[in-house]
Amino acid sequence: MKNKILVTGGAGYIGSHTCIALHQAGYEIVVYDNLSNSSREAINRVSTLIGQPIEFIEGDIRDAESLKQVFAAHHFFGVIHFAGLKAVGESVAKPLLYYNNNVSGTITLLEVMAEYNIKNIVFSSSATVYGDPEYLPIDESSKRSCTNPYGQSKLTVEYILADLAVSDDSWNLIALRYFNPVGAHPSGQIGEDPNDIPNNLMPYISQVAVGKLEKLSIFGNDYPTVDGTGVRDFIHVTDLAQGHVAALNYLDKQVSLNEGGKTQQDSVGFLPINLGTGKGTSVLELVSAFSEVTGQTIPYQFTDRRAGDIASCYASADKAKMLLGWQAELSIADMCQDTWRWQSMNPNGYNVS
Repeated sequence: MKNKILVTGGAGYIGSHTCIALHQAGYEIVVYDNLSNSSREAINRVSTLIGQPIEFIEGDIRDAESLKQVFAAHHFFGVIHFAGLKAVGESVAKPLLYYNNNVSGTITLLEVMAEYNIKNIVFSSSATVYGDPEYLPIDESSKRSCTNPYGQSKLTVEYILADLAVSDDSWNLIALRYFNPVGAHPSGQIGEDPNDIPNNLMPYISQVAVGKLEKLSIFGNDYPTVDGTGVRDFIHVTDLAQGHVAALNYLDKQVSLNEGGKTQQDSVGFLPINLGTGKGTSVLELVSAFSEVTGQTIPYQFTDRRAGDIASCYASADKAKMLLGWQAELSIADMCQDTWRWQSMNPNGYNVS
């Protein structure tokens, strides 16, 4: 029998791409999403791409009774937990909303999982938990500190998962710390569809290219970097999706070994793992690559630095390669090409009316 996985937030940007990768890897999926910052159309398109309907349940992770109904109706191997609010600026303006949704919601999910004895989870964490890094590349032992409520909510959940592992060694908890996801499915059918003005760089570039926005604002050109603009570790969303499959496969293997008679000390416990390329790309380098790949000119202007932004941030992804057998495969050119295909085919995102 295929392992069945609950994907919370599965209608979102990373969740929808991961659903395709899970299906291709032989997992059966159930998507649970409240559609607060995602679209039902994304699930419709994923269903078309994989050639079969996906079971979709509209619900909120803070709703324990709704979650209990889902767990009672299915026998899950585990959960991939994407459901969460993710806009840094909004988190500064509405910190209680972010703590309520991202932290309280995760606690509710974990409590229901415990009630149904489902103790395998892959959590969608973030490189924001590292704050301003003391050294580069950033590895999993780097000091953690956050500069905004969004990052703090991710870090708080990590502390909760670590404490849970200490309290009960039957839990297997992987926290995948993403760096900067970009790109889209090569079909051009699903991609990043931000509400209003994008918070992230790549969709901002692509919306300028398609004519939705007049020009790109680059926040700061006086950082101590190759060209004065911020440097980030951009990773293709389909590579990221494969990282989740690799994490589940790892959990499946560890659980099978434990069931085969290994000692409890061999349980996974709390395991943080970076997902990145290990390479930094500046804002101007990404703009130049996008123009070169797509033939689109991207007008831009420099503006003041944003509070909380850091100069450089890129990953050491050695742990992912060693433990999960995973590494990023796709290039900056791939990321730009796939983003442009999605944006040009869907200038208004999933709003097809």
